[in-house]
Amino acid sequence: MRRSLLILIFVSLTSLFTFAQTAAPVTSDVPSDRRDLRQDRRDLRKDRRDINGDKRDLRQDRTDRNRDQRDINHDRRDLNKDRVERNQDIKNKDFADARKEQRDINHDRRDLNHDRKDAHADRKDIRHDKRDLRHDRKGK
Repeated sequence: MRRSLLILIFVSLTSLFTFAQTAAPVTSDVPSDRRDLRQDRRDLRKDRRDINGDKRDLRQDRTDRNRDQRDINHDRRDLNKDRVERNQDIKNKDFADARKEQRDINHDRRDLNHDRKDAHADRKDIRHDKRDLRHDRKGK
C-alpha cells in the first residue's frame, strides 16, 4: 500500500510539474519570426530583380551578337566588292583608283576584325549571363 501510494504521489507530482511547465509563460519567438519573414520577402524580391536583370542582360547580349553578325556579313560583302573593284582597276591600269580601293579594303579589314572581337565578347557575355541566371534560379 505504501508503495502504490508513493507511486501515485510521484505520478501526480510529475504530471503537475509538466503541466506547470507548459502553462508557464513561454517567451514568444513571434516577433523574431516576423522579422525573419520580412527579411525573407526582401531577399526573394532582390533575387527576382537579379533574375530579371540577368534576363535583360542576356537579351541585350543576344541583340548585340546578332547586330555584330550582321555587321560582319556586311563587311565581308563590302570587302569582296572592293577586292573585285581593285583587281578591275589594276587590270585597267588605273593605279590611283586601285590605291583608293586598297585603303578601303584595309579599313574594311580593321572594321571586320573589330566586329569579330565584339561578337566574341558578346558570346562570352552570353555564356556568363546564362551561367549567372542558372545559378540565381537554382537558389545559390
